[in-house]
Amino acid sequence: MKKIKILADSTCDLSTDLISKHDIPIIPYYVTIAEEKYRDEEKELRTESLYQYVDKYGELPKTSAPSPADYNNFFSSYVEQGYELIYICLSSYFSSGYQNACLAAKNFPAGQVEVIDSLNLSTGIGLLLMKAVDYLNEGKDKTYIINKLKELIPQVKTRFIIDNLDFLYKGGRCTSLQRFLGSMLRFKIEIKVAKGKMDVASRIRGSKEKALNKLLRNIETDLDNMDSSRIFITHSLENKGAELLSEHIRNKFGLNNVMVTNAGNVISSHCGPGTIGVLYITTN
Repeated sequence: MKKIKILADSTCDLSTDLISKHDIPIIPYYVTIAEEKYRDEEKELRTESLYQYVDKYGELPKTSAPSPADYNNFFSSYVEQGYELIYICLSSYFSSGYQNACLAAKNFPAGQVEVIDSLNLSTGIGLLLMKAVDYLNEGKDKTYIINKLKELIPQVKTRFIIDNLDFLYKGGRCTSLQRFLGSMLRFKIEIKVAKGKMDVASRIRGSKEKALNKLLRNIETDLDNMDSSRIFITHSLENKGAELLSEHIRNKFGLNNVMVTNAGNVISSHCGPGTIGVLYITTN
């Protein structure tokens, strides 16, 4: 059987432990701050520093995808080792990464590098990655893995609570009216990802705890149709909320495979501090 390597980019927001344990090569996106360009890697830029920049200058960092040349170099290093590649990337609706990766893939023999549009973000991508790793460990071939991933993509449920609408507004994803209403009436916005795009799932008036309870109600609704093998809680500097959600999910629903991860700099640049989400795969 041919050797297969599963790859991803830094927007998958998997922990370094998971990435290392499962040997998942990661190509970083970029974050530009005050004309200084950083790789989306914790060793180059911490999320706390990112938000300090926003507070100081009152503007968002700029984010960008790897170039076709970046992807070509990334893919080449594993093709030269004899691997066939499956690269799972950020939704094509959010970034040029998918298109750039497809351009680079054309430099290799047909089928050597398969680029999969996750139509998702953050650990919505991570869930697909881990499923691909599962199938690989079961000895499945590349065609099987790709077909299963394409079946799973529309079943990934991604919901986030946005605590600070300024980031969505400055990033062009929230109108000035929504921002005003959110600040004046203490609305929290629940964002969903569907068909590769973000949309408002609900507006929650009141405390952060009330907003977290909305995420728990989503789980309760999907409980009978959920793949409970992995549930991700992903957040941007919202450790307290992540701990509360994790405890409730384990104790209230008896779901033990809960993993908490931190949103990287690219995702944090667009969602803002205090953002927290629950992500999982449904079975239908």
